[in-house]
Amino acid sequence: MRQSLGQLLRHATVGVLALAAMWAPCGSAAAAPVAPAAPAPEADSLPFAQRYRAVQHGGIVRAANASATCLTGQSPCQDVQTGGPGVNGDFDMGYIDVDQDPNTYNSSRAEVRLPAGARVTYARLYWGGNLRVGEQKPSEDNGRVLIAEPGGEYKELLADTVVGHRVADGADAFQASADVTPLVRDSGPGLYTVAQVNVAMGRSAAGGWGGWTLVVAYENPAEPLRHLALWDGFAPLAGRSGAAMPLRDLPFAAGAGGRVGLVAYNGDRGTTGDSLVLDAGGSPTAFTDRANPFDDVLNSTVADPGDAPARVPAYANTLGYDSDVFDLEGGLPHAGDQATLRLSSQQDTAWAGVLFAAVDARQ
Repeated sequence: MRQSLGQLLRHATVGVLALAAMWAPCGSAAAAPVAPAAPAPEADSLPFAQRYRAVQHGGIVRAANASATCLTGQSPCQDVQTGGPGVNGDFDMGYIDVDQDPNTYNSSRAEVRLPAGARVTYARLYWGGNLRVGEQKPSEDNGRVLIAEPGGEYKELLADTVVGHRVADGADAFQASADVTPLVRDSGPGLYTVAQVNVAMGRSAAGGWGGWTLVVAYENPAEPLRHLALWDGFAPLAGRSGAAMPLRDLPFAAGAGGRVGLVAYNGDRGTTGDSLVLDAGGSPTAFTDRANPFDDVLNSTVADPGDAPARVPAYANTLGYDSDVFDLEGGLPHAGDQATLRLSSQQDTAWAGVLFAAVDARQ
């Protein structure tokens, strides 16, 4: 049996990266080392709140990947991984583990892609999943993961804020996060590896899922002036009004461009009734693209407009983990200074974790 993250860290020498986020209105983020003696506190739900906001020339990018997938010995598994229909509750789920390190039981990689001349102003890693499938994982490890920058070695990362953790609907779900601004600012673009996300393997009606997303805000004088905003929380979505984020005091012109993104857990492909909607006081716009139907955005995808950053592995169906980015594409047809971004689900037993937006500012 492979060791838990807590056991591993007692027997291995790793760097420790534990960073506490500090918000500054101008968009810069300061950080100070901390060394928690106990796991971060947990709550069964966390209201969505603004984590970061800035007005600067630049944008927001993200790297993301799943930490669990179906076991390939099952005949339909490879078809599902390449984009076929299927949901996590139909499979025995196991770990993704790409790092060739016998001391880690899961690991995956994804690319932070930054334009030339960009300077990172804020970066935050989010990770989460289901602790109860065929096995039950201890919640004490929810607030810890390992992260390695491009070409670097693993460092322990400890959650620097309250961890969302809720047992409901046959699942034991959580999300944790931590500020990694100094690491990403110093390391720059490339493939980041995240390991030891505390997710369970096995099979159950609720299904197994898990993954991570690294959200990065940057400034770049060659790009338009934009409003950048990041919100996070931990909110169940099924049959509820969803997670709504008001974008206030963000003057934008008619036809303003930009992008919005989401992170959510346990969205099942083919279960309709979930959407990401932008309402700027006119007709609400439901986001959709080639990977995400407008009424099934929680469909187990890590999707981007245009050329997607690299992922290892790059499964097209992530079986319960969503980290998607959408172009605004006319979602703001009229000038204004406020709008609402809402993620909701009518049927999926899903949890919302992150929303972010980068919107061209009116000058």
